Amino acid sequence: MAKVLIIGAGGVGQVVTHKCAQNPEVFSEIVLASRTESKCRRIAEQIERPIKTAQVDADQVPQTVELIEREKPALVINVALPYQDLTIMDACLETGVDYLDTANYEPPDDARFSYSWQWEYHERFRERGLMALLGSGFDPGVTNVFTAHARKHHFDRIETLDIIDCNAGDHGKPFATNFNPEINIREVTQNGRYYKDGGWVETGPLEVVEEFDFPDGIGPRKIYLMYHEELESITKHLPEIREARFWMTFSDSYLKHLEVLQNVGMTRIDPVEHQGVKIVPLQFLKSVLPDPASLGPDTKGKTCIGCVIEGTRDGQPRKYYVYNICDHQQAYREVRSQAVSYTTGVPAMIGAKMMLTGAWRGDGVFNMEQFDPDPFMKALNSDGLPWHETFL
Repeated sequence: MAKVLIIGAGGVGQVVTHKCAQNPEVFSEIVLASRTESKCRRIAEQIERPIKTAQVDADQVPQTVELIEREKPALVINVALPYQDLTIMDACLETGVDYLDTANYEPPDDARFSYSWQWEYHERFRERGLMALLGSGFDPGVTNVFTAHARKHHFDRIETLDIIDCNAGDHGKPFATNFNPEINIREVTQNGRYYKDGGWVETGPLEVVEEFDFPDGIGPRKIYLMYHEELESITKHLPEIREARFWMTFSDSYLKHLEVLQNVGMTRIDPVEHQGVKIVPLQFLKSVLPDPASLGPDTKGKTCIGCVIEGTRDGQPRKYYVYNICDHQQAYREVRSQAVSYTTGVPAMIGAKMMLTGAWRGDGVFNMEQFDPDPFMKALNSDGLPWHETFL
């Protein structure tokens, strides 16, 4: 049993808090902190177990250090903004506490997705005898574990990996994002990139389009090639992979709204002057778009996220698909959040459980695919994200 500090009280933080509370045999005490403590209190009121709340500006290392030293958790779960990954890691190093997050660091003024900044912390964490687990969400996170599971149990060699993320849900609004609008739009508007034969191939934003027939009644959907950070770590730790790509679905309405917003400059991340004040257009847009945490009651449909993997076993070619289906309304009934938050928050809790129970341990900075996938895959089935596999 251990005390855990969760930083971030958005939709994902809400799910993580609920799921940690459901596992008292692992998480004996829970502290939920955010820049706005009232958000933490609102989440705490949803849960029967007592949850302690706190206020912290995670951009400020001294504030985070003071909170950690006061609460003395065994682990910090970072579900704040990716901009704050490094400051929270600094605070964990200073206080001697393990660290977990769900997404790689991004510089606020440069929409660039790379683990390089966090991998540079490896020696410092190793020397302190601390563990940092990066990307313990769904993608990245579960998709990394799916790949490691496939390699361990079904392949002697993986040749190609396609990570395919479908949100077939409908929130009924003209335009909204299912997670932080600023992070979502920064991600979608960047050039695509995929790994091939030891190097990276760049494409225009959403330039490469294919169709994929999703299971469980979702059916055929357009999928768009994007860059996602798990490609960087998976191809580093499984260098046998010849090609790795990431795909995501978008509705025609979403893409049309996004095109208009880009055309009028509302997705820019550089400051502009407005009535004598410097503002970042994308941050202003975020302030007028629906809060993703508010979409749960009205979102219907399912998500389907998985990996299509090709390679060889015993000298014979094979093609394999492993995936999860998550229902938006079912997720909301359980934790009052829609499935996009649910599929990120549940793996964050499971990753924390792996660390605190000793199923996954190491000194330094690690990605998900570096550990034995079996206990994590077992926990997915018992903690709300059951997976399915089939040979194609």
